[in-house]
Amino acid sequence: MREQPEESGKHLARQPASLHLTIPLPPSINEQYATVGGHRISTTIARHFKRQVHATLHALEQQGILQNALRDQFQRNYLALFLDFYFTTPLKRDLDGGLKITLDALCEGLGVNDNRVVDIHMIKHIDPLHPRLYLEVTTVPDWQFDNEYILLT
Repeated sequence: MREQPEESGKHLARQPASLHLTIPLPPSINEQYATVGGHRISTTIARHFKRQVHATLHALEQQGILQNALRDQFQRNYLALFLDFYFTTPLKRDLDGGLKITLDALCEGLGVNDNRVVDIHMIKHIDPLHPRLYLEVTTVPDWQFDNEYILLT
């Protein structure tokens, strides 16, 4: 028996969508902010990193990998992130020091509020010759919050 188009569309909408990209390592937490006139501001290094992430996303658009349909999936679903850090040395950097700036840059570039991220996995590797961050963003179509939260809202 042949499947109806709307059933097929519903089935496809529930399949996770994903994007894989490699970006430069984010700056360390100590390099991300400066205090100027009593206010914390992003450093030049932090702004440069965000521009690099946006440029990588733009390149993926140009290659046809990041299409509007995929962006739409990211904007409508909860998200899971896998971050695979490749540092130059094993103990100089904390694993979580680049998380927030990466999350902000990636979500800004995708047009997604970072509060949609519900699952994060991070791994630390060492590659002194090619430091980088490999990222996977995946939709989580079936995410549900705990019943306690639902009852309170």
